[in-house]
Amino acid sequence: MKKGTFLRWRNVYLVTAFLVMYLPIFYLIFYSFNSGGDMNRFTGFTWENYSAVFEDSRLMLIVVDTFLVAFLSALLAAIIGTCGALGIYYMKRRQMRTLFLSLNNILLVSPDVIIGASFLIFLTILGIRLGFTSVMLSHIAFSIPIVVLMVLPKLQEMNPSLIQAAKDLGANQWTTLTKVILPFITPGIIAGYFMAFTYSLDDFAVTFFVTGNGFSTLSVEIYSRARQGISLDINALSALMFLFSLLLVVGYYFISHEKKVESTKKRKEDRVAEKKAVETL
Repeated sequence: MKKGTFLRWRNVYLVTAFLVMYLPIFYLIFYSFNSGGDMNRFTGFTWENYSAVFEDSRLMLIVVDTFLVAFLSALLAAIIGTCGALGIYYMKRRQMRTLFLSLNNILLVSPDVIIGASFLIFLTILGIRLGFTSVMLSHIAFSIPIVVLMVLPKLQEMNPSLIQAAKDLGANQWTTLTKVILPFITPGIIAGYFMAFTYSLDDFAVTFFVTGNGFSTLSVEIYSRARQGISLDINALSALMFLFSLLLVVGYYFISHEKKVESTKKRKEDRVAEKKAVETL
C-alpha cells in the first residue's frame, strides 16, 4: 500500500471514530435548547431547560455532593497513590514489585459491577452505612490504582544520579524526597489527580451499589430520571457536565504545557551554567 493511500485511510478512520464518539453528545446538546419538550422534533430555541436545572434545589445539592466526593476522593487517592507508587518503585525484590504492580493493574481491568458488589459486601460487613462515607471510600479505592499507574512512569524516567547527587551533597531522605523526587514526578501526580477526579465524577456502576440513605451522585440521578422518561433537563445537565469536562481537559493541558516549558527552560539554564563552568576551568 502506498504511503499516500495509507495516510488517507488513516484520516478517514480518525474522522469516523471521532464522529461516532462525539455526534451523540452534540445531538444531546442540540436538543437541550429545544422548546418542544422532547427529542422528536426541534421546535424552537430556549434556555428554559437550563433554567430548570438551576431552579431544581435537589439537583443542585446532588451536583455539590458529586463534586465534593470527586474532589476529596481524587485528592486522597493522589496522596495514597503517590506513596504506593514510591513503595512499588523502591522495592528491592523484583518479584515483589511485579506482584504488587499486577495486583494494582487487576483493579483497573476488573468489571465495575464486580468491584461495586465487592465494596457493598465489604462495607456492609464493616457496618458502614451506605451514603456519603461509603461512596467516598469506594471512589478513593478505585482511584488509587489510576494514580499509581500515572506516577510510576515518571519515577522510571527519573535519572538515579539525581538522587545520588543529592545524597552526596548531604541531603537526608526527607529532603531528597521533597526537593528532588516529588518535583520531578509532579506532572504524573497532577495527571493522576485529574484522571481520578474524572473517573469519580462520571462513575455509575460502583456508586450505584454503595449509595444510599438519600445520598446520590449525578450519574445515579441522571439514570433514575432517564428511567422515568425523556426530559430535556437531563440534556441540559449533561451539556453542562460536558462543558466542565472540556474546561478540565484544557486546564490540564495548560498546566502540563507550563510545567514542560519550565522544565525545558531549567535544562537550558543548567547547560549554560555547565558550559560557563567548563570555560572558566
